Amino acid sequence: MSVQYAKQYETVIGLEVHVELATKTKIFCGCSTEFGGAPNTHTCPVCTGMPGTLPVLNKQVVEYAMAVGLATNCEITRLCKFDRKNYFYPDNPQNYQISQLYLPICRNGHVEIETADGKKSVGIHEIHMEEDAGKLLHDEWEDCSLVDYNRSGVPLIEIVSEPDMRSAEEVIAYLEKLRMTIQYLGASDCKLNEGSMRADVNLSVREVGAERFGTRTEMKNLNSFRAITHAIAHERERQIELLEAGQQVIQETRRWDDNKEYSYAMRSKEDAQDYRYFPDPDLVPVYISDAWIAAIRDGLPEFREEKMARYKEVFDIPEYDIGIITDTKHMADLFEETVAICNQPKKVSNWLMGETLRLLKENGMDAQDIRFSPANLAKLIALVDGKKINSSVAKEVFEVMFEKDVDPAQYVEEHGLKTVNDEDALRKTIEEVIAANPQSVEDYRGGKERALGFLVGQTMKAMKGKADPGMVNRVLKELL
Repeated sequence: MSVQYAKQYETVIGLEVHVELATKTKIFCGCSTEFGGAPNTHTCPVCTGMPGTLPVLNKQVVEYAMAVGLATNCEITRLCKFDRKNYFYPDNPQNYQISQLYLPICRNGHVEIETADGKKSVGIHEIHMEEDAGKLLHDEWEDCSLVDYNRSGVPLIEIVSEPDMRSAEEVIAYLEKLRMTIQYLGASDCKLNEGSMRADVNLSVREVGAERFGTRTEMKNLNSFRAITHAIAHERERQIELLEAGQQVIQETRRWDDNKEYSYAMRSKEDAQDYRYFPDPDLVPVYISDAWIAAIRDGLPEFREEKMARYKEVFDIPEYDIGIITDTKHMADLFEETVAICNQPKKVSNWLMGETLRLLKENGMDAQDIRFSPANLAKLIALVDGKKINSSVAKEVFEVMFEKDVDPAQYVEEHGLKTVNDEDALRKTIEEVIAANPQSVEDYRGGKERALGFLVGQTMKAMKGKADPGMVNRVLKELL
């Protein structure tokens, strides 16, 4: 619960969002960018900063950066350059980072967000390309720090917003819009838990109605939307308490501890001159032609808003379903490819909205982690439609398919799960169930409809779930 103050304060927030690009190799060398390799196995003399090595720019990095810029309404800088940002830190093997200060590749963009208060445009000051640093691993047992250079040289774009956001809700809406846009482009998987999308929050407060911004702080180490929301609330209160006490907010970088829900000062905030930026002498300027920009623009995908409008027109499914399915490109692609095979949009939607979302949640997975193929989902729908299996067996098969992407038809055959359509065998089983449950039979004949459900359940149990429920109901009623 927030404290009530004598004065009213407004929060002013801007974000620096780092996104790891989905290239196979690093920005200036041919080393793998794959996540999770053994320490220092995705390295070479270039990305470990050995003397005499020269960087060579990965063209795909430029194209991904341009695509993100165009999708966020940015101007593309026709002549852009790389600069050296000089600082010493053990995970920075060259003692400088190759980045862009003077001529970033994208500038002056914006994205539209939607919150409970309506639509809002958030400005993008710039997008620049840079290389990532390595990773320090602190071993408290041995009282030492180890460095892993696998991440060193992984390509990043940094998306710098204008200070246009005023609440945590707007920040999350902005981040979700960026993440969705970038995922639709295929430029990054934007997984916060793996560090492929990271946000630093620049926050200040000022009295409502004041024109000048307050002194801002930058918060780092925010790797979830929950952490970002809590960090914003905490920093807002901390700054207001300082101002109310007649003290000044110090411009500094702070580190957020998500376990303690507390931030602490790391260092005073550096200015550009502290890094002694200068143009990188080993990299030539990048000239971007109108034809190159046109080619990237022509290759942009159909984004969510366009997809939602088309789904509403083409597929007979509820708007709620459309909203969930198009929330990620992977789910939308899976839906469209499955419908193209079986032409059953509502049934495909039901499987995605029901069992798929349930299993994703239970397993702590994202939609892009789905393993089963459109072809196998279409086969499963065909098995149910053809009454080869019933709905309960279908759910059992789907769970295996979700985990291992098995062929459902083959799995049903191998495990003897086909629906028993032999009415004589079913009739015999039902007669045995009726004989074994005289009280339920008497209850049903006395007008208690629920007794029929019990008898259906007993029959399905006796048939090991392989009977057609519709046929069970019909035969039961006939015999009763």
